[in-house]
Amino acid sequence: MSADQGATHDVSSAAGDDHQGAWSLLVQRRFGAFFSTQFLGAFNDNVYKNALVGIFTYKIVTLGLAAEDSQLLINIAGGLFILPFFLFSALAGQVAEKYEKSVLINRIKIFEIIVMLVGAVGLLTNQLWVLMGVLFMMGTQSSFFGPLKYSILPQHLRNDELMGGNALVEMGTFLAILLGTVAGGLLSAIPGYGNLVVSVVAIMLAIAGWYASRFIPPADATAPDLKIKFNIVTQSARIIAHAHRNRTVFLAIMGVSWFWYFGVFVLNQVPSYVADSLSGDQTVVTTLMATFSIGIGIGSMLCARWSGKVVEIGLVPLGAIGMTLFTVHLGLAPVNPGLPEKVHAFQFLSAFGGWRIVMDVLGIAISGGLYIVPLYSLIQTRGDRNHLSRTFAGLNIINSLFMILASVTAVLLLKGGVTTSQLFLVLAAMHVAVAAFIFALVPEFGLRLVAWMLIRLFYRLEERQLNNIPLYGPALLVANHVTYVDALVIGTASRRPPKFVMYHKIYNARFLNPVFKLGKTIPIAPAREDRELLEDAYERIHEALEQGDIVCLFPEGMLTADGEIGEFKSGVEKIIARKPVPVVPVALRGFWGSMFSRRPGNLLQKFPGVLFKRVQIKVGPALAPEQVNKEMLRDVICKLRGDWR
Repeated sequence: MSADQGATHDVSSAAGDDHQGAWSLLVQRRFGAFFSTQFLGAFNDNVYKNALVGIFTYKIVTLGLAAEDSQLLINIAGGLFILPFFLFSALAGQVAEKYEKSVLINRIKIFEIIVMLVGAVGLLTNQLWVLMGVLFMMGTQSSFFGPLKYSILPQHLRNDELMGGNALVEMGTFLAILLGTVAGGLLSAIPGYGNLVVSVVAIMLAIAGWYASRFIPPADATAPDLKIKFNIVTQSARIIAHAHRNRTVFLAIMGVSWFWYFGVFVLNQVPSYVADSLSGDQTVVTTLMATFSIGIGIGSMLCARWSGKVVEIGLVPLGAIGMTLFTVHLGLAPVNPGLPEKVHAFQFLSAFGGWRIVMDVLGIAISGGLYIVPLYSLIQTRGDRNHLSRTFAGLNIINSLFMILASVTAVLLLKGGVTTSQLFLVLAAMHVAVAAFIFALVPEFGLRLVAWMLIRLFYRLEERQLNNIPLYGPALLVANHVTYVDALVIGTASRRPPKFVMYHKIYNARFLNPVFKLGKTIPIAPAREDRELLEDAYERIHEALEQGDIVCLFPEGMLTADGEIGEFKSGVEKIIARKPVPVVPVALRGFWGSMFSRRPGNLLQKFPGVLFKRVQIKVGPALAPEQVNKEMLRDVICKLRGDWR
């Protein structure tokens, strides 16, 4: 069978597979071929761009220009690469929705070969206008590849694999940037043959990327009947307006764009910071750039490991906090300006101050990986699947704007007399303000962080059959009630955030009530205590299910006092009688005797089960509403739980 004849991959066919970790995706065709394609493309982009930077910096006379034109030329080159994202992203998003994605990627890689052939002509003839034109074409190719890059992943990966897939993509992208930066600089510096070697390597990488793209499994068009509109301004506005309808997704887009603002702001300052504040040479610049790329990779893979099978957006505020603290620490680092000779990397690292700066850059980058990967995954899982490519096209437009604003802001501050170290402190302050604004509008980020940290501290949580929780549409989760943090456990493990039904006296607890309100918890009371509240709870549950949400309740109505599963109340039957939806049984195993259970005894008597207690959440197949009654449902959950209380 040829590479182009593979059958369309059905994500659902893999739903029952055991989760083997993100690294296993690299050897699977449904991801590995795409990963290789995007890695080779990013590597090639950076080989060529950094070869041009070397020419503009050290060989500008070969282009017939004066040395003082170097900085201007570099800035123009950067602008030419970004310009196509403004011009073509709206069109690229529409094209990615209308046509089958693997074929589009293959055609884009063919275009890359053509671009690199033209680029070779420019390098070998030293024609400035050709080199600049190639940069514009490279930006055009990237603007069409961008919407495909992230929208194809949900079609080839399950939701519980998206965090790992995105982590690998981010790690691969920054590793490609690092290797391409180094390779471009070294190859272009080869005496007499630099331009020729860069040309050959760029063409070979483009051909390798095209060959890898032939093995990407088909990904059907999500809007084959879409009529493509060519008005750039109108379509860009429409794409951004559509993304704005889902506030959580739009704020995630703004969060991603802010990350690129932050990253461009920091990385743009590294060369001048090293030269002027640290008296370092180019090897120190390369060391810090490499550290940043490696850190992003580490943070991305930590994100995949710590999130498990869910899109753990609680890691976003954790990453934001780390970015702030390490940036402040970097801004306060002592500097050594004006040394008579520039120090190289080994001299720089031999001093404690050098290691401090390297660790700060590493900390910023690791935190950035934790911050960015869940945001991409959030957009993929909660965005409109039939509009996802256009959503990422809108993201590219906003990203480009933010990257330009980052450069402009830094220039204005520097002209205003702000030092490079002070720039980092200003950026940290800006980051606090932006992050606080986003997290205040979407409190789910902060709630998930608290839940994630609490569960990680007190439990070693194992998850079984989480794929039984439906990805779309309304459903009712029903679980046994063992501890005061059962809702946090289920909320942390669930692939979709449920709305929980909670006993009203706990809901109204003075210090916890604001948290429950932010989480859109539904208070409920027995009829003997408050019939009006009971009816209101049923109405809110019905509304949530009508909106396609997942609702979770504990039909025992109270925590178990002996570790056994008590009698179920009739609430489930009333809910599904009015709104027949799938009922998903959930068994909490091993929680009895933990700190938050009602097992008799004080904290010392429960120790050592207080911290890192091994527990398990097991989800059974969804039950059809017409077959569910309270006795049958209790029996199902008892069998799921077994003897492990």
